[in-house]
Amino acid sequence: MKPMRLILAPFALLALAVPAAAEKIPLSALSAYLNRLTTAEADFKQVNADGSISNGRVFIRRPGRARFEYAPPEKSLVMAGGGQVAIFDAKSNQPPAQYPLSRTPLGLILAETVDLGRARMVVAHQEVANTTRVVAQDPANPQYGTIELVFTANPVALRQWVITDDTGSQTTVILGQMKQGANLPASLFSIPGEMGKRGL
Repeated sequence: MKPMRLILAPFALLALAVPAAAEKIPLSALSAYLNRLTTAEADFKQVNADGSISNGRVFIRRPGRARFEYAPPEKSLVMAGGGQVAIFDAKSNQPPAQYPLSRTPLGLILAETVDLGRARMVVAHQEVANTTRVVAQDPANPQYGTIELVFTANPVALRQWVITDDTGSQTTVILGQMKQGANLPASLFSIPGEMGKRGL
């Protein structure tokens, strides 16, 4: 499993106002929804590039915070907070690998202000088989990879995302029932706090 691919994902969990059926959702509506989003959580299934499957639960608190808890046997943890992304390996007692949040597409979605209409950010936006698909990248750093968000209508909701990394490998994340507006404490997204709990 490569959890870094998961955190590249926008991981924003969306439920949007519905435009007419079979019409793609406007980028302005997607941006407006993300900018109103406070918290969200959902179970997820991750299909890795090698065909293996991982499961877990994701928690989002905008701006700038996310937590991906992988179920056994992986039991890995990926966190975004304080401008960093940390990957905790349950099988190691070493400090987590850390990366600047700004170096991942996740940073685009967790930003305080989201604008999918920004020049060169969205490279594809289309209706395919009754789903709206949006492919986004960092306009300044397209080498970081792309994120394809897949939405369905009636009601509109984000059903999955597909991450394509800089090597061309793809990872798909399928979302379960989404819950929004829960009170998620800041401590849930504290990388130093998690390190302290683990004695790292």
